[in-house]
Amino acid sequence: MNEKRAAAIHRINYLTSETDRIYHQASSKLGIANSISMVLYTIYDMGEPCLLSDIYKCSCISKQTVNSAVRSLEADGILYLEQHNGRSKKIMLTEKGRELTEKTAARLYFAEVNAFEDWSDEEVETYIGLMKKYADCLRKQVEKL
Repeated sequence: MNEKRAAAIHRINYLTSETDRIYHQASSKLGIANSISMVLYTIYDMGEPCLLSDIYKCSCISKQTVNSAVRSLEADGILYLEQHNGRSKKIMLTEKGRELTEKTAARLYFAEVNAFEDWSDEEVETYIGLMKKYADCLRKQVEKL
């Protein structure tokens, strides 16, 4: 195994874990669970109404965890589900839900935007391009497993 590549993987794994810790810290500071944060963030990012299936796809958390978070938010009067097409459902925020989303997910979203403030447009595009390339290459390697 190439020592230099192994060291790079170690650094990537560390930085990925560090990023996950930062998001966990954000959820804690905002007073909500990680799963709640991810659901509200995805709704904020995707726009309302948001399909429940989009939450599954975009949040990268299990369906069971998403469903538990959605049930909790529904019980708290934050959101409700409506039928969409066939068996699919869309998520609608209540007024209380919009207020909570502004106090939590929107603040996190703008923290992410502000994190790039010192980056040039070229640096942002390079970062995105390299992330995509790595994901595509890793996906191909995982398919071979």
